[in-house]
Amino acid sequence: MRAIGIDIGGTKIAGALVDEAGTIIRSDRQPTTPGNPDEIEDAVVAMVLALSEGEDVVAAGVAAAGFIDSAQSTVYYAPNINWRNEPFRDKLEARLDLPIIIENDANAAGWAEFRFGAGRAYTDMVTLTVGTGVGGAIVTGNALFRGGFGAGAELGHLRVVPDGLPCGCGAHGCLEQYGSGRALLRIANEFADAGGIGLGLAAVRERRGKLTGKEVGRLIQDGDGGALAALRQLGGALGQACASLGAVLDPQVFVFGGGVAAAGDLLLEPIRAAYLDFLPARGYHPEAEFAIAQLVNDAGVVGAADLARIHAVR
Repeated sequence: MRAIGIDIGGTKIAGALVDEAGTIIRSDRQPTTPGNPDEIEDAVVAMVLALSEGEDVVAAGVAAAGFIDSAQSTVYYAPNINWRNEPFRDKLEARLDLPIIIENDANAAGWAEFRFGAGRAYTDMVTLTVGTGVGGAIVTGNALFRGGFGAGAELGHLRVVPDGLPCGCGAHGCLEQYGSGRALLRIANEFADAGGIGLGLAAVRERRGKLTGKEVGRLIQDGDGGALAALRQLGGALGQACASLGAVLDPQVFVFGGGVAAAGDLLLEPIRAAYLDFLPARGYHPEAEFAIAQLVNDAGVVGAADLARIHAVR
């Protein structure tokens, strides 16, 4: 019951042959041009053929950023690829002798965590991927939530600050502007500008020319006061959002992935504190657990493969 998972990123395509236990048998990775849909289609086809050679493969799943319809077939919109109402599954199935599904990349990664990672002991889970932006996935009653049109769980675009910072989606005050890796850099620069506990951040910025996520991450691990204060502010925004999500979805666990999640408990502590501060009916409402994602960079391909396998079996 092996399946292939493909994860289309901004500059690369990752692929893997995955067994039903979520174990990667072999993998591949290729650079690609994000704005060229034909090149991406060709690369996906070539990768599926290479990974399936000599194997009994039941299906292939393709994960990509964007809005995917509820039939896991058409890409309504992809921010990094010139796809608008793209019938991507039909195009791939015309060239490959395999059942194909298309899935949002955050959904695929979240599903992998639910099946094989930090969420495997639960029936209801929310995943927040804290990277350049904020991605999301929801599992409720052991099923992946997609919404009526297939474009649900865009958790990075929850509005957390009325009339707040403008977001790339066209709205203002989205969680992505306050709880992402990009937001962490903005907050860190604000602390650097203010002096005081931000002096360490300012010194690195002056030496390097600018602050990067890697440098801020290193300062967090070194216990720098300004970097930790920036992380706490970020965690506060994420925790407030979790309290709102908890009131609606009642998950048993929140799982955090993405580059910023490398901070581990240093990130979870302010998230948990803000969650409890904003949780409705605290003391009477059951409290969710908080965990760091376990599959890291493999989550997208593992989740896409598993979803494709389930689709093929059904």
